[in-house]
Amino acid sequence: MTDLLDFYIDGAWVKPDSQVIEDVINPSSEQLIARITLGNQADVNRAVAAAKAAFAGYSVTSREQRIEWLERIIVCYQQRSEALAFAVHQEMGAPLSLARAAHVPAGLGHLVQALDVLKRYAFETTLGTSQILREPIGVCGLITPWNWPLNQLTCKVAPALAVGCTLVLKPSERAPLSARIFAEIVHAAGVPKGVFNLVNGDGLGVGAALSRHADIDMISFTGSTRAGVEVAKAAADTVKRVSQELGGKSANILLDDADLPSAVRHGVLGCMRNSGQSCNAPTRLLVPRALHAQVVDIAREVVAELCFDDSQPATAIGPVANAMQFERVQMLIEQALAEGTSLVAGGAGRPAGIAAGFYVRPTLFAGVEPQMLIAREEVFGPVLAIMPYDSEEQAIQIANASVYGLSGYVTSSNRERARSVARRLRTGMVHLNGCKADQTAPFGGYKQSGNGREWGVFGFEEYLETKSVFGY
Repeated sequence: MTDLLDFYIDGAWVKPDSQVIEDVINPSSEQLIARITLGNQADVNRAVAAAKAAFAGYSVTSREQRIEWLERIIVCYQQRSEALAFAVHQEMGAPLSLARAAHVPAGLGHLVQALDVLKRYAFETTLGTSQILREPIGVCGLITPWNWPLNQLTCKVAPALAVGCTLVLKPSERAPLSARIFAEIVHAAGVPKGVFNLVNGDGLGVGAALSRHADIDMISFTGSTRAGVEVAKAAADTVKRVSQELGGKSANILLDDADLPSAVRHGVLGCMRNSGQSCNAPTRLLVPRALHAQVVDIAREVVAELCFDDSQPATAIGPVANAMQFERVQMLIEQALAEGTSLVAGGAGRPAGIAAGFYVRPTLFAGVEPQMLIAREEVFGPVLAIMPYDSEEQAIQIANASVYGLSGYVTSSNRERARSVARRLRTGMVHLNGCKADQTAPFGGYKQSGNGREWGVFGFEEYLETKSVFGY
């Protein structure tokens, strides 16, 4: 067990004002692995003051200086990659193979992308007789979740640092270990004091304090839609920019000409990856009614291959990240069963042979209709709803009949047909024929899935203000 009680403020590890201590639990074993301090308003004020003082100097540093700091961060990150992987494995339960193969590389990818954009971005352009300047927005409050801790941390911190912003980071209090290491990386890279600050805490104590703080110019939040609403309300009085990446209930449409064995396997594993704890997971599998039984059989076979001991990395899943999430997933499974949904695999409780840890049985529901709770609610666990449709038009209607609009998936042997369906989905992203996400393209959603964009140049510009200089 490790005590990580200090905060990183103004270039040093400092004692918090708060005396409230929180346990960090390993979700695989339910054992105590660390303790952190939950910050308060005074801790936030101290960190924001440091970031504000640093902004005057850091915001006017040269592109070349910021490139050098980012390059140093990347080198230090690579040197600490195994420690980062183990931290993610411990704090949120990702299999070590997944932490090494996905979590850590995702973070590195965002750092590299921010560096690449910084090297070529035009901060000044001419429009007629005016000069258009893109300038750092100011002091940023960054609030990150526990499900992809390094991915979400770096896709906010990297562009903020690249454009010349200063920041206060609040990582999830349930997954603070990798953020602690990242702060050590920033320090080792020689980033000027006050530019990067880290304050641990919960949403009520630190998240709300950052959101309403008059000296915070922007909030970038990733988390649940419910929490995002509260962040926006808290930020409203100071009219700061609020960029949000929120929940999802993404539809995976298999058209009638899809290669079923390949497409179903890809869809099931995509849903179950990271124990279903991805906001863009393909959690609604929409299939032609005539092929429903065949799809169910294939999906059942794929789920049977999943393991919990990391012995087969391609099909290994871990627990959900904490006790609260475990109970919520169990409740939603029980409600689906009470509603009469057809259970194909899994169900309530832990997997056979597992007595400890927040492990959820990988669960398939078939014949799911759009009005059922399991088709509407974001579960955030290894639970897949298989939904039949009678026509392509109906599939599109079902996919769009959601308060969310983060991602979508379309599989067809006819690429033009897949493209046509993709254009009609009310989502911020669509994956065609199993294509992976592209870190150069924007990540974000429609409707209650948020209002911001992350990754690449689109994420870069979230941290910039636009100034017109007339008669330049």
